[in-house]
Amino acid sequence: MFEKLEKIWSTKEIRNNILIVLGMLVVFRLASHVPVPGVNVANLRDYLAGNQILGLLNVFSGGTMSNFSVIMLGVGPYITASIIFQLLAMIVPYFEELSKEGESGQQKLNMYTRYLTVPLAFLQSFAMIRLLNSSAKPILTDLTGFRMVTIMFTITAGTMFLVWLGELISERKVGNGMSLLIFAGIVASMPSTLRTAFVNYTSADLYTFVMFALIAIITVVGVVFINEGQRNVPVNYAKQMRGNQSFGGGSASHLPIRVNMAGVIPIIFAISLVLFPPMVAQFFVHARSAWLASLATHTITFFNDKTYYGVMYFLLVFFFTYFYTAVIFHPQKIAENLQRQGGFVPGIRPGKETEKYLQMIVNRINLIGALFLGMIAILPLLVQGASGSTSLKIGGTSMLIVVAVAIEIYKQIESQLTMHEYDRI
Repeated sequence: MFEKLEKIWSTKEIRNNILIVLGMLVVFRLASHVPVPGVNVANLRDYLAGNQILGLLNVFSGGTMSNFSVIMLGVGPYITASIIFQLLAMIVPYFEELSKEGESGQQKLNMYTRYLTVPLAFLQSFAMIRLLNSSAKPILTDLTGFRMVTIMFTITAGTMFLVWLGELISERKVGNGMSLLIFAGIVASMPSTLRTAFVNYTSADLYTFVMFALIAIITVVGVVFINEGQRNVPVNYAKQMRGNQSFGGGSASHLPIRVNMAGVIPIIFAISLVLFPPMVAQFFVHARSAWLASLATHTITFFNDKTYYGVMYFLLVFFFTYFYTAVIFHPQKIAENLQRQGGFVPGIRPGKETEKYLQMIVNRINLIGALFLGMIAILPLLVQGASGSTSLKIGGTSMLIVVAVAIEIYKQIESQLTMHEYDRI
């Protein structure tokens, strides 16, 4: 391990990339402590403590909501915009063509995603202000129309600043920028959450602490096992004749298919969508139409109920595991590439049959990955329901993201190190 760290530090490019990324994360943490003026922080923290959804979002954002920071929305609006365009790429021909154009098409999609992030952040900031200010204890004092618009513009600018920061981090190839910002927020919130839990500790909480410790161990082991697990599909290559000589042939390689190709993206997508309906409902709580106001109130109540919230959360994680795998894994292209190279799966005809076979394997192993992610996501809710304690908010979901992002960072640094070693040779 120390030898590997020495190699990383001695490689100038990798060392500089890591230091620059660390500097950007420091800027992110400094921005998270820049509050919007005129906020009653004590009332805000009391409100977040009693709200499961917003409490979870506060953990992911690294406490930016509890400070009513200028970056309180984090990268949530950008993630929502990404979901919208990935859905559009599957149903709208124009966006589907862009997704197939390689890097140039991806750049255009990223540009459209950034454009959509601005109005989404503006609307979500309004909904968040209305949601937080609807509590029994006022959170924002003297909230005039002009002041509210000013706060909305400030929060939107903070979100776009984080999007820019995340893209700069991604360019350094030390992990995905957006995931790394969420990772940094979770890690930063852990000390304060654990400190609060220990300060309020009583002998009755011992069972809860033991359960959360077991969750942490199970999650770490499970994430490593599932993320590293893969199904190796054997691939043979037909012999090719060139003159009097033959080339290729035999079982030269295999096609690795990972159990969890989607990584932590389904968790992040699911959280974004779980938070979106109650935010939108805030627009209509005081609507003139009685049925619309009632619908908005019932929507907020529905998502604040732990049982309904847990079921919805599990189903969304399950769905997005399959959805994102379909976005990044294309059995048709793999089957076509194998056929062009003279490769085939033993016992399976090249072409359409190979495509169906690969799709069948992905669907089967995806079931394991989807169930695992879904169970990890709702595990803290199950423990809190069994123990009746909400002293610890960091649970399976947070641990899942932290471990998965750490593995991704390690792999990217490892690949860069390998490339530099090849260049030296």
